Amino acid sequence: MAGKYGRDCGDGCCCCLLKLLFEIIAAVLIIVGIAALVFWLIFRPVNLVKFHVTEAELTQFNLTAGNSVLNYDLQLNLTIRNPNKKIGVYYDRLEARAFYEDQRFSVADVAPFYQGHKTTSVVSPVFAGQQVVVLGATDLSGFNADKTAGVFNIKVKLYLRLRFKLGSWKTFRFKPKVKCSLMVPLSSNNGGSTVKFQTTKCDIDWNIF
Repeated sequence: MAGKYGRDCGDGCCCCLLKLLFEIIAAVLIIVGIAALVFWLIFRPVNLVKFHVTEAELTQFNLTAGNSVLNYDLQLNLTIRNPNKKIGVYYDRLEARAFYEDQRFSVADVAPFYQGHKTTSVVSPVFAGQQVVVLGATDLSGFNADKTAGVFNIKVKLYLRLRFKLGSWKTFRFKPKVKCSLMVPLSSNNGGSTVKFQTTKCDIDWNIF
């Protein structure tokens, strides 16, 4: 018996202790993984929170310096709805990025916050400044067409890190990405587009890990 024990564990107990420790860690990870999967299947976080852009004000969106510098001033009101009666949400990170013709031109951070049960939160990222952009002939033609129409196709993507809270239990972090495809009319003191911005629902791409 002793010889077999020695062959399995080496010359001492260190090997056995390490093996036991690894087995315990593996068991804990499996239990946590199963619990997280059960939570996901029961509560379906994909159905919990919904994102809408309810207001968008674009007061400047023009190209200068040989059509290579974009000057912009865009303000959004973004509503986040948690309709669940039992689950709260911790938004540990919310970064908004604005794109035009697949060119990112600005980034805005929103302070972390907690959202309670059956509540709607409003965040208002602001994109203002100037940025060098690279627009090919086709994209530049599209920009001029949008300028003539007075309405610009702007995409805003949200990069999140959030946790769900059920009672005193908090989940691991999810990292969903939210995409909002917006048709934003240009407004100014001198007139601008007569088109009104329409509330837009955003799409959510969930990532468990």
